[in-house]
Amino acid sequence: RTAVLIGGASGYAQKQMLRRGPHIIVSTPGRLADHLQQKNLSLHNIKIVVLDEADRMLDIGFLPQIRQILGMIPRDRQTLMFSATIPQAIAEIAARYMKIPLRIEVAPSGTAAKNVEQELFIVNKESKMQLLDKILADNRGSVLLFSRTKHGAKKITIAVRAMGHSVSEIHSNKSLAQRKMALEGFKTGKHRVLVATDIASRGIDVTGISLVINYDLPDNSEDYVHRIGRTGRAESFGKAISFATSEERGDIRQIERLIKKTIPIISLPVLPPRRVNIAQNFVETSRQNNRVGLAGYQGRGRGR
Repeated sequence: RTAVLIGGASGYAQKQMLRRGPHIIVSTPGRLADHLQQKNLSLHNIKIVVLDEADRMLDIGFLPQIRQILGMIPRDRQTLMFSATIPQAIAEIAARYMKIPLRIEVAPSGTAAKNVEQELFIVNKESKMQLLDKILADNRGSVLLFSRTKHGAKKITIAVRAMGHSVSEIHSNKSLAQRKMALEGFKTGKHRVLVATDIASRGIDVTGISLVINYDLPDNSEDYVHRIGRTGRAESFGKAISFATSEERGDIRQIERLIKKTIPIISLPVLPPRRVNIAQNFVETSRQNNRVGLAGYQGRGRGR
């Protein structure tokens, strides 16, 4: 029996799962802390603790909650930590919570997926959208595209749709239901392109992703490894293409030092003409959405 405890889902349904006495609880730190505070469960009988994406779990944001949770679990336990990247600072924190820790490396920390072909384009910001248009036209299959910001993800989604591709987006501004719908549409092939922030760089296992595009480089070099690891999974082959401006060459060098590999720089192809004024299109769409929301609100008010 299992229980899944995550934010954005029904708290009542989660309480019902806990009352059935689950053998395995899968949870985010925040929601587990909430249920502990409400005394909906006890951790006194826990024998095994697993921290998936341990480097992210033990960063400065999650550490207080993790400390609280581990403090309520018996010290006589097995603790397992998994991640594709374990920076030294995180390794030192991990050692505090483990007795005689054993480190098992399938590959050295930061190793990029071996079956992923990596390419890099040096391109100015104004030409990124045209380059994206060209790449989507020249490559077949499903595409996972990463944006640094939620605002950027929205803008790119509108632009990709204007290019004639089926597309969905996933980021923290979307509700849990909207994220599930977007991911399911991507998995089933209803949407060819999924535009995401780093919320999708970890923990999303979608088979058959042909291409990962880093429209923006990640803020952290480690996230590059996680992003491109969404393709080339289970012995299949994939491709990762990154866009970088000339000012971001230092960021590229940091990534290359981490993965211990030089990413080949590809010459820019002949870019297609701009299809639409994307920025204007984005502003107009946002205004239309705001007008629709306001009209709906005013209409409900009159109905009362």
